[in-house]
Amino acid sequence: MRILVTGFEPFGSDSENASGETVARLRERWSDPAIELVTAILPVSFAGAPARLVELLAEHRPDAVLALGEAGRRAAVTPERGARNLIDARIPDNDGAQPRGVPIDDGPERRAARFDVDAMVDAIRAVGVRAEASDDAGGFVCNRIAYELARSELPGGFLHVPAARSRGVATVGAETGGAAGAAGATGARARAAAAALGFDELARAAEAAVRSLAEGVAAR
Repeated sequence: MRILVTGFEPFGSDSENASGETVARLRERWSDPAIELVTAILPVSFAGAPARLVELLAEHRPDAVLALGEAGRRAAVTPERGARNLIDARIPDNDGAQPRGVPIDDGPERRAARFDVDAMVDAIRAVGVRAEASDDAGGFVCNRIAYELARSELPGGFLHVPAARSRGVATVGAETGGAAGAAGATGARARAAAAALGFDELARAAEAAVRSLAEGVAAR
């Protein structure tokens, strides 16, 4: 089985992106010969990220896809139940584009993720990392990729991680995702949660998420 896992490059004024760092550590620790892991970093671009994802799908032909992004106001790892048919950028992407209130296509208002979100939450919790399901992927590039995956034929979807940093704190905030129920956080709580979850813990959560996704694919 081949699974594609993506993260994002840094954006805004930050020099790191927790999703990209998590994917890098996941790649280093992966050792399961039954699952071929393909990893890639997407640009933080409304135009470039979906285009790059399409290229990766054509090149690698994975059996499933898990895309990671960071959410600056979250205190847990949050698999997304779906995505909104909306782009609403509170800040510009890395190309300088800042669409507000623009639909992605002429489809439904929401599309559901193509994986068992609750099973993934349980798998992440089982390795000792806080996880909660999310019903709001935001309006930035993360949601754009979540929507792209939701309208594809492949199993998979989107996973937000807290905006951890190797030093200092993230400057990203509400632009990277809405409040995910109890997982939503603001101010000191979000910063403390991100600091408590280092990249190794996030990589452990991502590994559990990949295995959960693979189990779902195998059971089909």
